[in-house]
Amino acid sequence: MGTPRTVAIDGPAGAGKSTIGALVAERLGYLFLDTGAMYRAVALAALRRGIDPDDAERLSALARQVRIAIGPPTVRDGRAYTVLLDGADVTWAIRGEDVDRIVSQVARIPKVRDAMVEQQREIAKRGRIVMVGRDIGTVVLPEAERKVFLTASAAERARRREEELAARGQKRSRQDLLTEILRRDELDSTRTVAPLRAASDAILVETDGLSVGEALDRVLQVTRA
Repeated sequence: MGTPRTVAIDGPAGAGKSTIGALVAERLGYLFLDTGAMYRAVALAALRRGIDPDDAERLSALARQVRIAIGPPTVRDGRAYTVLLDGADVTWAIRGEDVDRIVSQVARIPKVRDAMVEQQREIAKRGRIVMVGRDIGTVVLPEAERKVFLTASAAERARRREEELAARGQKRSRQDLLTEILRRDELDSTRTVAPLRAASDAILVETDGLSVGEALDRVLQVTRA
């Protein structure tokens, strides 16, 4: 098999999906879509409007109202892509601690997921896409030509998140980050709708101890196999 037209990369929070996925797309000359950023954008919009993360009705309406666009980096500040929420750049705002706390709650709401999945499938119809998230290979694009499940231990993911924040001048304790990651793993893997799990035909790529370059090489290797 040659290079697949659709590549689905799933995995838990902090596994490096966004970074690796963006690099894979760049290497292949494909469109890149981080579906997690879409849920984060909805969560940020909810925070800004004072909507409770448990208010399923208002969040479902919000998910259909907001305009979310993800494209190539527009600023050279370390970002892998640019996220626009109703036309405003929120690339780093959606990575804030306040969004971290509620994004899994927001993503659990069936009608929020329906709204996002509808958009994601529409974009994927064009082909030549690398899409990353929690349920791409199992729910969004079950027919994707190549599926990768990217993972790392919770301790490794907390360490990477600490370094990523430090690079942006933000400080959070590794223990706090580990607690947050474990909580999100629990929420993501036990939710009723589209729980986090590897598709039966996904290729598992464990990234503990690998540099970004090494992880990229591993994913490119299995993608082109």
